[in-house]
Parts: sequence; C-alpha cells; structure tokens
Amino acid sequence: MRTVPVSRVGSVPESTVDRAQAGLGERRTLADVLQWGREQSPTRDVVEIVTQDEYTHDVVIPFEAGHFLVFDAT
Repeated sequence: MRTVPVSRVGSVPESTVDRAQAGLGERRTLADVLQWGREQSPTRDVVEIVTQDEYTHDVVIPFEAGHFLVFDAT
C-alpha cells in the first residue's frame, strides 16, 4: 500500500513534520487528505490550488503555526 510521503522543506521544525506524518502518513489519495482536513478542529480546507501544467496541480492546506501542507496532485 502506497502512502503519502511527508518531507521537510526549509526551516520547518522536525516535530511539525512528525505530527504531519502521524496524521497523514497512512493517507493514500488526495481524497483521503481532504477527509483528514475535514476531521480536524478547526477544519483544514484547501486555501489554494496552483496549476503547474495541464496535468499537475499543487494543493495547499494550512497545517499549524503558519506552516502549510502542499500536495502534488497529478
């Protein structure tokens, strides 16, 4: 079973990455990630979709303390 990889970019604290991995590590699809966002309190809704090309989009969701999760959707 393939899971959503969580990786760190820039100066994001390792503890923040660990919490993202704990919450999202077993999610397999963007639909799973969106469901996770709806289950959070407060909910975490998509704030932006960035078109990379005709097939690839980055889906941006707020996480915590000014950090965002970005999912590459193809």
